[in-house]
Amino acid sequence: MSDNLQKAGAQDRSRINVHEEWEVRYWTEALGVSKEQLEDAVKQVGPVADKVREHLKRR
Repeated sequence: MSDNLQKAGAQDRSRINVHEEWEVRYWTEALGVSKEQLEDAVKQVGPVADKVREHLKRR
């Protein structure tokens, strides 16, 4: 089974993988933040999307 590159959303939307460029594009757009802000948030609270979302709201 090959990857469908037309579906660019994160496969597991509960976690953020900052090592995959297409996931970084998805999450920066979904959260309205820069790549640097996303990476910093993941470093601060880990890759769980809900925690990252809450962390970014507090900023």
